Amino acid sequence: MSELMKQNLIAGQWLDGAEAAENLNPADISDCIGVYARASVEQVNDAAQAARAALPAWSSASPQLRADLLEAVAQALFARKDEIGTLLAREEGKTLAEAIGETARAAQVFRFFAGEALRVGGDAVASVRPNVDVEVQREPVGVVGLITPWNFPIAIPAWKIAPALAYGNTVVFKPADLTPASAHILAEIIHAAGCPAGVFNLVMGRGSVVGDAISTHPEVDAISFTGSVPVGRDLAVTAARGMKKIQLEMGGKNPMVVMDDADLDIAVPTVLNGAFFSTGQRCTASSRIIVDAGIHDAFVERLLRDMGALKVGNPLDSATQIGPVVSEKQLSNNLEYVKLAGAEGAEVIGGERLSHESVGYFQAPAAFLNATNDMQSSRQEIFGPCASIIKVAGFDEALAVANDTEFGLSSGICTSSLKYAREFKRQSEAGMVMVNLPTAGVDYHVPFGGRKGSSHGSREQGRYAAEFYTALKTSYSFAG
Repeated sequence: MSELMKQNLIAGQWLDGAEAAENLNPADISDCIGVYARASVEQVNDAAQAARAALPAWSSASPQLRADLLEAVAQALFARKDEIGTLLAREEGKTLAEAIGETARAAQVFRFFAGEALRVGGDAVASVRPNVDVEVQREPVGVVGLITPWNFPIAIPAWKIAPALAYGNTVVFKPADLTPASAHILAEIIHAAGCPAGVFNLVMGRGSVVGDAISTHPEVDAISFTGSVPVGRDLAVTAARGMKKIQLEMGGKNPMVVMDDADLDIAVPTVLNGAFFSTGQRCTASSRIIVDAGIHDAFVERLLRDMGALKVGNPLDSATQIGPVVSEKQLSNNLEYVKLAGAEGAEVIGGERLSHESVGYFQAPAAFLNATNDMQSSRQEIFGPCASIIKVAGFDEALAVANDTEFGLSSGICTSSLKYAREFKRQSEAGMVMVNLPTAGVDYHVPFGGRKGSSHGSREQGRYAAEFYTALKTSYSFAG
C-alpha cells in the first residue's frame, strides 16, 4: 500500500497513515487522482514533537538559509506550474487557466517571503532613563499549526507556510481532506528543496481528527486557519483555552454595488467574474449585487444575457469558463439555497444541476432577482455560483445594505463618480474594498483579511504577516 499511497511527511520521513482515502476528480468521478494517507492523532503528536525539536536550530539559523529554501521552492513551482496546475484543476475543479495562475501565485508568495526572510527588522529606541539602551526585535512565535481549505489548495497553503518558515517558525500543516494532492506536491517540493527534518510536517486527514489534534496539542503555539465560520469559532475557543495565538479567515457575503452612473461594459464583466468564476467558490466572491434603481433593468438584462452564455464544463477544456462544484455535498448545499431563494420570493434564473458527458458536479450559475437583504439566501454564505440581485434607491441605501451583514471581508462598487468611490472606500465595513474591480482577486504583497465575522486576528500576506508569525521582545541594557 505504501508504494501506491501518497504519504504524510513527519520528521523528514514519508509515512503511511492510519487510513487512506481516494481523491476523485469532481468533473469526472471515474478519474481517481490518487490515494492519500490520513494521519492518526498519534501521528499529529509525532509531527508536533518533531516541529518542537527542530525549532531551536531553525529559529536561530541564518536568514540566508531560510531565504534560499523559499527561493528554491518558488523556482520549482514556477518551473512546474503547468503540471501542478493540471493536477489542481483535476482535484478541485477550477479551470486550467485559473489553476495554473494559482500555482504561479503560490510561487510568487514563496519568492516574496524569501526576500522578507532577510528583512526581519527591529528598532533601537532611546530610553526615558539615562544610560539605558532599548531594543525591540521580532522572534519566531514557535510551532505553528496551519489548517487550510479546499478552494485554493496551493495558494492558501503557500501564503501560510512561506511566512511561517521565513520568520523562523516550524510547521505542522493540515490541508483540506477534499484536496490533498496540491498540498502533497507542495510538501514534496519543500522537502526536495532541503528543508531540515521536522521543520515542515504534513499531516493529511479529516478536520475532526487531524485538525482537532493540532488545535489542542500543547506543543503548538499558534494556529492559522482558513475555513468555515462554525469551525473557526470553535477554534477560537479552543485556542483561548490553550493560550495559543490564533488567526482566522472564515468567509463572507460580499457586496458589489452598481451605481446608476456605472459603465455597464465594466460593471457586467466585473460582476460575472466576482460572482461566478471559480464556480463562486471563493470567500471573496460577490454574492450580493446591490444595484441602483436607475440602472437596474439595463444591468440585469445584460447580466442575464452574459451569464447564460458562460460555458460550464470540464476544467481541462480550454473553452470552459466555470468548472464543477467541488463535491456532491457542496452541490447539494448549493441546490438547497437555490430552492430557498425561490421559496423566499426571489425569481431564480439558472442554478440547476447540469448533466455532462462525464459524471460530475456541474451547476449552472444562478441569479436571484428581486431579492431583499433580509432573505436567508442573501445573508448566509452559499459558496457556490449564486448571487442575489438587490435593487436600491441611491448611494446611501446601497451603502447601508452593503454594510448590513455579519461579514466584512471584501466589498466593491462600480461607478464613474469619484465622490461615490471615495465615500464607499471610506465607509465600507470591509477589510478590502474594490472600485470597478471584482471583489475576488487580490495581490500577494499587501494585507488580506476582513472584519466582523469574516476574520479574527492579524492580517495575512505581505509584510503584515509578521504580526502573526513573530513575537515582539523588548530588551533593556544599562550602559553604566
